[in-house]
Amino acid sequence: MKILVTGSSGLVGTALVSALARGGHTMCRLVRPQSAGGEGAREGFAVAWNPATGELGGAGVGADAVVNLAGASIADGRWTNERKALLRASRIDTTRALVGALPKMNARPSVLVSASAIGFYGDRGGETLTEESKPGADFLAGLAQEWEAEALKAEALGIRVVLARFGIILAREGGALPKMMMPFKFGAGGKLGSGQQWMSWVTLEDVVGILRFAIENASVRGAINIVSPQPLQNAEFTKVLARAMHRPALFPAPAFALRLALGEMANALLLSSQRVLPQVLEKLGYRFLQSDLSAALKSLV
Repeated sequence: MKILVTGSSGLVGTALVSALARGGHTMCRLVRPQSAGGEGAREGFAVAWNPATGELGGAGVGADAVVNLAGASIADGRWTNERKALLRASRIDTTRALVGALPKMNARPSVLVSASAIGFYGDRGGETLTEESKPGADFLAGLAQEWEAEALKAEALGIRVVLARFGIILAREGGALPKMMMPFKFGAGGKLGSGQQWMSWVTLEDVVGILRFAIENASVRGAINIVSPQPLQNAEFTKVLARAMHRPALFPAPAFALRLALGEMANALLLSSQRVLPQVLEKLGYRFLQSDLSAALKSLV
């Protein structure tokens, strides 16, 4: 298959492009024109595109599938008004431009897999959440809803759309795990706030496997929760991480201190509770490579 990918330089994009290229697929990394010059040494080949206009380079015409992973990191700075505007534009505007470019292709792709996040559900305490659960009402929930709405417009073109709601992705290469590990390395790790908030996690290995499953399996459609079937509360997650690192977990981080340091972002990313299950994936028969946190962390750290 010929597969176009936005956000190919990120944690998920890098791993996905590499895995699909090894599997024999032709990978086209959509990059801004000013970035294309330094892309030659990476797997696949670069296709210049302008997110502001949706204009694609000629090599992008005729793709079988598109994977949309574009979006600025939600954890790379306090959520000022300017930062929130960037988070929205890098997801919603880019997705709108991408979907707008699809009808211009000589042969339209059969599937669009577009990133989203379990932030869609908001802070829900101990409620068990599936793809059928209602959305939340905070900033991240609103962002995810708008993001998904833009991707779903591709259905009017006869394209199968999959909304990939990512949980907390665990990988040694980057993302949340190295940041979680840092205080433990210095013997200062512990639970966050009350420790009662649920954490829905997934390994990068499974993320790649699930995205490939979504691309290749025509029965995958609509929202899918990309999370392990075994979420844990933060206090237990912390204990498992400490054991994997052979470090103590004695120093909890008070909620007020996290809010003081990070503002609104602390509530959304560290203190909110989302007990999310991968109901659709399990019904479709996807078999997780890592569903036990202890085994997953031992392999990663």
